[in-house]
Amino acid sequence: MKSRAKSKNSDSLEKVVGDLLRARHASLSVAESVTGGLLGGRITAVPGSSDYFVGGFLTYSDKMKEQLLGVPEQLIAEHSAVSEPVAKAMAEGARKRTGSDYALSMTGYAGPEGDPAGLVFIGLATPDGSEARRVQMPGDRERVRTFSTNTALDILRRKLMS
Repeated sequence: MKSRAKSKNSDSLEKVVGDLLRARHASLSVAESVTGGLLGGRITAVPGSSDYFVGGFLTYSDKMKEQLLGVPEQLIAEHSAVSEPVAKAMAEGARKRTGSDYALSMTGYAGPEGDPAGLVFIGLATPDGSEARRVQMPGDRERVRTFSTNTALDILRRKLMS
């Protein structure tokens, strides 16, 4: 799947988010599991993204979530790695470890394995606090990953516009 979400003026969602971050002189980091780097790749595909993107974490395993992001082992044991509390902790950890103003995180089941396949939790940490959302994505593994990154970018876009 090569399609990307576009704005009314044909700018990609990642460019729109980048422009909003740049206008605010704000920075962004990411923590990815289910998307395996797709979100960071989309963000850095925008020319000039180094103005606002500080970096990211690929934390596919529970151990990496704990070691790199500081997600408590007990939180994963209690809720599972694919949960709202873990997505929130991942975003908070990315923001704290990079010093970014904003951080997005994603954890889930892209499929075909996982129960249910397409279940994704997206976390957002901001200077005002953090939140996480549960979304159920349709389609195969590639579509789930693409839709997840679109949704995460749109969540951040809406936050930056509020």
